[in-house]
Amino acid sequence: MSTLLPRAILDAGHRFTFLTRDLHHYLRAAPSARSHPLLAADNVLTAETNDLPALLSQVERLHDALGFDGVLSSCDYYLPAVAEVAARLGLPGPSPEAVRRACRKDLTRATLQDAGVPGPRFAPVSSWEEAVRAAADLGYPLVVKPVDLCAGMYVRKVHDPAELRTAFLALGEFPVNARGQLRTPVVLLEELLTGPEVSVETVSADGDVHVVGVTGKSLAGEPWFVESGHVFPAALEAGLAGQVARTAVAAVQALGLDRGVAHTELRLTPDGPALIEVNPRPAGNRITELVRRVTGVDLPMVHARLAAGQRPDLTPADTGVRSAAIAFLLPEHAGRIAAVHGTDGLAAAPDVVDWSVKPAGHRTGEPTSNNHYLGHVMVTDTSGGGAGARAQELVAGLKVEYER
Repeated sequence: MSTLLPRAILDAGHRFTFLTRDLHHYLRAAPSARSHPLLAADNVLTAETNDLPALLSQVERLHDALGFDGVLSSCDYYLPAVAEVAARLGLPGPSPEAVRRACRKDLTRATLQDAGVPGPRFAPVSSWEEAVRAAADLGYPLVVKPVDLCAGMYVRKVHDPAELRTAFLALGEFPVNARGQLRTPVVLLEELLTGPEVSVETVSADGDVHVVGVTGKSLAGEPWFVESGHVFPAALEAGLAGQVARTAVAAVQALGLDRGVAHTELRLTPDGPALIEVNPRPAGNRITELVRRVTGVDLPMVHARLAAGQRPDLTPADTGVRSAAIAFLLPEHAGRIAAVHGTDGLAAAPDVVDWSVKPAGHRTGEPTSNNHYLGHVMVTDTSGGGAGARAQELVAGLKVEYER
């Protein structure tokens, strides 16, 4: 999203100022000859974005000089700060409390339970003793997750107290997130939900929650919950798709997310759709690109326009594409990459619209979250719903060679 969002802002006819606490992160992240798209801003400024009072004070002064129309972020960890800044400046956006509820998984669970939105039984715990008691009540297997991380980090299935202790202690050893923010020391235990996973992409504005579509998702790497691919639209019969959409809309409304794009994840359990989480921002993992290629609806641009107080046109276009999919190349284990074989022919394949693999020398970690992909292939299908199988087939043909 940090690359898609700047393009969307500019394509929507806007200009932007970029605030960051670590400019060198974006200088380092850029390919050799190209600067990071966020550096296309009219103004690139440093600010201590982890200090909310100082940030609010600085942005107020900047607003007096530059006259902002909206505020937004490409990073999950700054969504609550964005909401606070928008509220302080009187700019469009959901309430800070709604965003805080959505970004804290334990608060989301409690809010949706009170609203009657289906989800797993759960227990937030702060100590090992609480975890033991809660696990005994919920029953194994269960899911252990942090309440304030993203990309599936540290989310895992556990089968017994020994695995629970390993997962619990691992979270205790990770007190600061990737943006240098202190984490909330709460661990969420949940009943294990079974069934296929989907996500619902929605847009909220002026009292309405519009469903753009439902995305099918593939998972790999048990006991971890790593996303190995996505296909849009999901292959669901109309009745089930409607039920999924209504459940997601109920969750978004219960949280109070009344302006913005949301990405809501659910499991299709034997008892019906059940909520996993609600993300108050456009989907990552290039799902928004799949949506755009099928429907013509550009969700990063919608995100930008909503932040500026506009109501975007969500009318789907006939793009000629019936399904679009992406599949990810996962590492077998940690190590340094010598080469990725099997890419010959990808660039010339008529249904491949995007692909990449990590270069030789890249060091990868264990395949425990969405942060360790080694590449991807994105395809489109103009005749039907075959994009998902085709993308998985192409990624299965890629072979990773490790340095010895």
